[in-house]
This record gives sequence, C-alpha cells and structure tokens, in this order.
Amino acid sequence: MKPDQTISAFDAVTGRRSVRAFLPTAVNDDVIDQILAGASRAASGQNMQPWHVHVITGDTRARLCAEVAAAVKAGEHSDEYPYFPVDIREPYRARRRKVGFDLFAIYGIGRDNHEGRQHALLRNFDFFGAPVGLFFTMERDWGYGAWIDMGNLMTNVMTLARTFGLATCPQQAWAEYGAAVRRVLPIAGEHVIVSGMALGYEDATAAVNRLVTERVRLDEFVVRHK
Repeated sequence: MKPDQTISAFDAVTGRRSVRAFLPTAVNDDVIDQILAGASRAASGQNMQPWHVHVITGDTRARLCAEVAAAVKAGEHSDEYPYFPVDIREPYRARRRKVGFDLFAIYGIGRDNHEGRQHALLRNFDFFGAPVGLFFTMERDWGYGAWIDMGNLMTNVMTLARTFGLATCPQQAWAEYGAAVRRVLPIAGEHVIVSGMALGYEDATAAVNRLVTERVRLDEFVVRHK
C-alpha cells in the first residue's frame, strides 16, 4: 500500500485529531513499517535518534489491555514520570477541564456518574478499539533534548498515518501504569515509557470522533520581535 499523494503536508497536519473510536480492521505490517521508517526522519540532536518503538498487536495487545485495565480498577497507579505540574494554573486548567467536559457530554456522562467516568477511562486501555498500539520509549538518562526528539518522531507518526488513511490517538495515560505495562512487555528497566499511541482506521460513525478541540488564537501564544 502506498501513501495518498493527494493529501498535502498542511492538510495532514491541520486535519489531525485524537480519534477515540476505531474499527477492528487490521493494519498491514508493511504500512506500519512505512510510517515508522518515514517518521524516523524526524530531527534529533546530532542525529542521536534516542527513540525506541514497540508495536503491539494480536494476543500481546489483548494481554496488555487486560493487565493494565485490572491495574486501573485496583488503583495501581505507577507513573513513569511527572507529566503535569502538581498545581495546574490558568489558563491551562480551564483548557484541560473543557476538553474533559466536552468528551463526557458526547458520552452522555454526568459529573456525578462515577461508574460512567470509570468506563470512559478504561476505553483508553483498549486503545479505543484500535488494532495496533505503539509504545515510545528511550533511556532514562537522556536530557531534555531527547524528549524534544521523541515529540518530533511521534508527530511524524501521527502525520504520516493520515496519508495512509489511518487515524491515531497519542496516549500518555499508559505511562501512568508503567508497572502493569512492564509485566506484559519486555521493556528494559533503564527505559522510560514516554507514551502509548492508538493506530488504526477511524470509526466515522462514532459520535466521539466528531470532537475537534479548540486552539487558542495566535496572539495568545505568539510574540513578534521586529
């Protein structure tokens, strides 16, 4: 399978969304390899390429999802690293709350529906139904620059997937249950689990996939110096 040459780089980037409902349709290994090989052209400091990618499908995917879902239900939280500050200040707190409220509204889950919220949380740990899970890891002793490099790689994966008619959802939530993940995947102890990612074909009929998150205006994050 070849990528769609008609989709522009601009459209591939601006049309990206976090998809939260996938079809069970399998993704060809050759397509996954093409995406990852292309993504590896990401910029990295002095060409160090600090990233490692684990591709999870089939029986391993099923075992991983079951193990982590059980850990979530048991409250077995084990962060690989701190993602957010302890106290999330404004305007970031409001942005985070809005996307959460928007998702729960689509799911039809009220604020006091704790069981419904738990069910929605657990959908993360089935890759939202996607047949392919990706895990991005690197050695723990890398500095901040390597995290930039990993972000470059992950962005390339999400962008290139669109040229093959595929959708993605980056899922740092998996890194919040690192101990459970490691019981299934042979990830080296000296590696940090940076993020997971769902990869597959979007279920276009799912209401949740109509969510398009807002972006702030340029004047809220761009400073011009002339």
